[in-house]
Amino acid sequence: RFTALAGLAGKGIFGGVMVMPVLPFINDNEENIAAIVSKAAERGASFIYPAFGVTLRSNQREYFYQKLDMYFPGVKQQYINTFADSYSCGSKHYKRLKYIFESECLKHKLLYRMPDIIAAYKTEKDFMWLA
Repeated sequence: RFTALAGLAGKGIFGGVMVMPVLPFINDNEENIAAIVSKAAERGASFIYPAFGVTLRSNQREYFYQKLDMYFPGVKQQYINTFADSYSCGSKHYKRLKYIFESECLKHKLLYRMPDIIAAYKTEKDFMWLA
């Protein structure tokens, strides 16, 4: 995906990265977030937008838990203990991750707020058909 992003950016096409979901207990750590922002910037992203958590409806939850058991043994119990039947399962590291994310975006001059991303793509000549 980063290779495709670099190809688009190389042709002057407005593109970016949607970082979602950032899964609690799996990839919600500072190093991961900083690395994704850095790599997106290196590949010419215009924007990056995150969701620090995951949402789970009942049927999604069953499937998600099966996959957790398969790929991340023991993590399902952390979800059950922390979130019970909550629809929204946000990272307990949200504030710190948001700070790291925004700092890295500012350092790399990447848009990261949705209103700014929308305003920017609407000014791009190649994207006027999206408006």
